[in-house]
Amino acid sequence: MDLDALTKRSAFHAKPDGLILQYGTAGFRTKAEHLDHVMFRMGLLAVLRSKQTKSTIGVMVTASHNPEEDNGVKLVDPLGEMLAPSWEEHATCLANAEDQNLQSVLMDISEKVAVNLHQDAFVVIGRDTRPSSEKLSQSVIDGVTVLGGQVHDYGLLTTPQLHYMVYCRNTSGQYGEATTEGYYEKLSKAFVELTGQAFCSGDDHRKLKVDCANGIGALKLGEMKPYFSQGLSVQLFNDGSGGKLNYFCGADFVKTHQKPPQGIEMKSNERCCSFDGDADRIVYYYQDVDGHFHLLDGDKIATLISSFLKELVLEIGESLNIGVVQTAYANGSSTRYLEEVVKVPVYCTKTGVKHLHHKAQEFDIGVYFEANGHGTVLFSKAAETKIKQLAKELEDKKSKAAKMLENVIDLFNQATGDAISDMLVIEAVLALKGLTIQQWDALYTDLPNRQLKVKVADRQVISTTDAERQVVKPPGLQEAINDLVKKYKLSRAFVRPSGTEDIVRVYAEADSQESADSLAYEVSLAVFQLAGGVGERPQSGF
Repeated sequence: MDLDALTKRSAFHAKPDGLILQYGTAGFRTKAEHLDHVMFRMGLLAVLRSKQTKSTIGVMVTASHNPEEDNGVKLVDPLGEMLAPSWEEHATCLANAEDQNLQSVLMDISEKVAVNLHQDAFVVIGRDTRPSSEKLSQSVIDGVTVLGGQVHDYGLLTTPQLHYMVYCRNTSGQYGEATTEGYYEKLSKAFVELTGQAFCSGDDHRKLKVDCANGIGALKLGEMKPYFSQGLSVQLFNDGSGGKLNYFCGADFVKTHQKPPQGIEMKSNERCCSFDGDADRIVYYYQDVDGHFHLLDGDKIATLISSFLKELVLEIGESLNIGVVQTAYANGSSTRYLEEVVKVPVYCTKTGVKHLHHKAQEFDIGVYFEANGHGTVLFSKAAETKIKQLAKELEDKKSKAAKMLENVIDLFNQATGDAISDMLVIEAVLALKGLTIQQWDALYTDLPNRQLKVKVADRQVISTTDAERQVVKPPGLQEAINDLVKKYKLSRAFVRPSGTEDIVRVYAEADSQESADSLAYEVSLAVFQLAGGVGERPQSGF
């Protein structure tokens, strides 16, 4: 390690005084102008992680669904997973080190994790379309090169595409070819094969309107369209040619506001979907003949895909166990539908993709989607081998179902949630089952719900258990919630502290919107009174 070169180069990426950042599930995120030093240092950290794992590591420059003026960075581990939790601590420590302590902190991390500094390092980088992303990715490259690491800059990529590239490179191409063409070809081939026998009832079912949040998804889906045009016609809106990234558009806006994005022309009963800014989330929606808006979020996606997979598994006659993983935010109706109608076990984890992903790895086929539309399906190696073996056998009903499952394996991004991949799976399932978006929506009816926030002096006064569904402290709060829930039909409520700011998030659902609103308000009051609320007391009426 050339410490003199490090000192000289880091002087060009000085840390602003007093800035403290925390590496979380989404990596680092804040205003773009505060991130230059963080990018440089994440380049340094990626080299250490690459040396330690003897693998290619990814660095993605994006702030996902955040406003355009923000940016962020996250590291991608060897099999396309998010950075290991123990390394999140190292990332936080390195990002917050004062300039004069940078060398010693870096050496300390190297010693703690036993990095062989003579080992080669290889880092791949991707970025979204934000105005600040190109310059910030150059700062990452500076960090990689000053420690002697090799770097491949993919330039503009969706976040899931970078995860894919890392996975491909660390499996010697077995997962796929580590290029955008390789990604397009793998997914499109699986989609066209899967849907080849389904499209027989006119062209209307084959059209989809896609809100790309004025982000990277528009660019990449636009490049990919020709690869699957025989199976699906997509029309892109909010493609970045005029509007601002994530501004009144994108999956997060649609989910949060429960209304269509600006910039999309919706006719009644047309199938529409929205990506988020870096194309790792997707939600579907339509407008009925009366002009009412209907949202099909991550819960609806999970139920559609799970029921399809269950049918195929029953058809091949193998005892592969399917598990669906949700968080406490999943609508109670979706959980009941999965358990009672689809008859698959449902598990609840803490909020955060890394928790869902980890739990989903415990099953032969693990389905996970957060309500916000981030999710995928994971297949165990044993299940994948068995399915591919069956697909090669005699041409009968069983091998046909196995071949379809093989296509599904290739179609899902096994590394992370991927809006493009998820969109193609959903379109294939709807086509194969002959379902309209209204029929899909009608599988079950969401219970009315309400989410609120309560400002508190210190969010750490609240601690939870049972996947954040029960409060352990402060004393008396859970009992108060239990008493309030008893007043309403089909109701439940939970509270959890934010991971980043001094607020407590409240979720309530019940048999009517009025009851859900009332329960959420009463629980918010209990939080305000028992957990040190500050500022204005919660108000009723939304």
